[in-house]
Amino acid sequence: MSNFEAIVSALMKGNLEAVTSLVQQSLDEGTPAEDILKQGLIRGMDIVGEKMQSGDLFIPEVLRSAKGMSAGVGLLKPHLADASITTAGKIVIGTVKGDMHDIGKNLVKMMMESAGFEVNDLGTDVAPEAFVKAVQEDKVDIVAFSALLTTTMPMMKQTIDALTESGLRDNVKVMVGGAPVTQKFADEIGADGYAPEAGSANKMAKAMIK
Repeated sequence: MSNFEAIVSALMKGNLEAVTSLVQQSLDEGTPAEDILKQGLIRGMDIVGEKMQSGDLFIPEVLRSAKGMSAGVGLLKPHLADASITTAGKIVIGTVKGDMHDIGKNLVKMMMESAGFEVNDLGTDVAPEAFVKAVQEDKVDIVAFSALLTTTMPMMKQTIDALTESGLRDNVKVMVGGAPVTQKFADEIGADGYAPEAGSANKMAKAMIK
């Protein structure tokens, strides 16, 4: 088994110590940091996302894998500083105004970062104007927001309307999710995509950028 395959396996098992040990070993052996990132860590988290989507892995297991990914990237960062690494894209994410839930949003953020996206997390209870401001201040590819309460779902439509009124809607893709949200609702409010969980959100974001 190559170090890349071993890193993938350790990530899938959520074994943080094994991930960091294998990443360091690969660095010590002279393996380029970019190769370790793409062929080990990112590939491993892609598989974790697919297994979450199919129901073979659950949130606690995915969180452990994401922590392993973060630890591995931490070791690689000093060696990636001078490399010409391009991000997969830029995403601004948050839970809509009136909603304080963040577990699902945090998991989506971890999965997006694991896939190489640069993520600006606005947190919870985010007003439409805050999403607009974030898009105005940076060249964002995707705006992703969630609602965990049926009472805050209308705020998703207001957020999309705010992007439209500011003239930014055509510049970004909008992705929505959250327990009460459905594909039908996403279509009704004019979102570009709906993801039922973090694994499919990760895959959808990549497809949107392409």
